[in-house]
Amino acid sequence: MVKVERSYPAPASLAVEETVIEQYELLYKQAEEIIGTEPHYVAALSNLSALIYQSFERVNWAGFYLMDRGSLLVGPFQGKPACIRIEIGKGVCGTAVHLQKVQRVDDVHDFPGHIACDSESRSEIVVPIWHKGNIVGVLDIDSPVAGRFSKEDEEGLCSLVRLIGEKVDFDGIRE
Repeated sequence: MVKVERSYPAPASLAVEETVIEQYELLYKQAEEIIGTEPHYVAALSNLSALIYQSFERVNWAGFYLMDRGSLLVGPFQGKPACIRIEIGKGVCGTAVHLQKVQRVDDVHDFPGHIACDSESRSEIVVPIWHKGNIVGVLDIDSPVAGRFSKEDEEGLCSLVRLIGEKVDFDGIRE
């Protein structure tokens, strides 16, 4: 039997003395355990969105949008109610899918076509999730602080999303 303390260590944000790299290493290990416990996309992404939301400071939304019949449909998330469906090429999330690359936006008010699901959001990072050669969704994190996300955040989140794309069972997604 695995103890809770061992399966789900304290969120990375609690370890103030740790470097950003060490915090992402801890987050990665926690994500591995969550996915290893249950790889189905609903269960895994639900717990991962909670883990991410609790691990980051100055974040007001963390979650996933998943491909569904040619657009992005809101998936598991933490935060205020979200936009339900986003067309490819629209907003930060749709642009990340259209361009097939990370979008790190220091000020969403300067992003052409930004979709304001939460008027308090100022910065955003969106990382496409690749699974078996296709984008199956995105990880989306918003902050009420302009310039919140750094290059180190982008690198750490890209590593986390690679794990998600490789280990989460996305069977059943309506691409």
